[in-house]
Amino acid sequence: MSTNAPAAQSPFDPNHTRIERVLCFTAHPDDIDFGAAGTIAAWTAAGVQVSYCIMTDGDAGGFDPAKRDEIVRLRTEEQQRAAALVGVSDIHYLHQRDGYLEPSHEVIREVVRLIRRLRPDVVLAMHPERNWNRIQKSHPDHLAVGEAVTRAVYPALENPFAYPELAAAGLEAYKLPWLWLFAGPEERENHFVDVTGNVEEKLAAIHIHASQHPDVDAMERTVRGLMLTTGERGGLAPGRSAEAFHVVAVNGPGTIAGF
Repeated sequence: MSTNAPAAQSPFDPNHTRIERVLCFTAHPDDIDFGAAGTIAAWTAAGVQVSYCIMTDGDAGGFDPAKRDEIVRLRTEEQQRAAALVGVSDIHYLHQRDGYLEPSHEVIREVVRLIRRLRPDVVLAMHPERNWNRIQKSHPDHLAVGEAVTRAVYPALENPFAYPELAAAGLEAYKLPWLWLFAGPEERENHFVDVTGNVEEKLAAIHIHASQHPDVDAMERTVRGLMLTTGERGGLAPGRSAEAFHVVAVNGPGTIAGF
């Protein structure tokens, strides 16, 4: 993966930072495929273990009134198949109601629980800030994911006295190195991943979510165009495709201990 940022320089150096495990949080089945499937495909191809946590079941999604009773089963199956295409098999669900997700302590505690259990090098999540240029990225559930994960990552995750029932169950406090956020404001982007070699895998994963795409051709044209535009914005060579992230160094050599 090659990376290049034109203005806000990423604190993440892929040549000197080892990633072995990644945990991704999203609101709905298909969010991760639109936002980061190219990057995830590159990670898994390099031997990185990637897990997903989908916070809602996507029960308010889809377009067919005749399939309301089976939409959760359908979307769960779609996400499993899409994940497999980019090398992911470990998927967790919080089973929150689609459209009603909030960064409550119930949700934050479950985020802390899963991060402490898996202890990843990178947590990847949706951005807590609204994207006014493309507001479809900023569904309220998406923003709630970003806020819940950000609150969980600091300070609760690394505070041994936060949610003490977790420590009592053997899930000790953990200092996360990196938080990667996507689908936020463009001005927050500071890390661009060249996914030119993974475009077809990403699109194949998105295509699996057939229940969500009434116009498949328009969806594909839009996604291809957005990846090319992101590549331009990230300073990549003409014709290269990219995914963009706001990378935050949570704990590193310069981190001061404390809550």
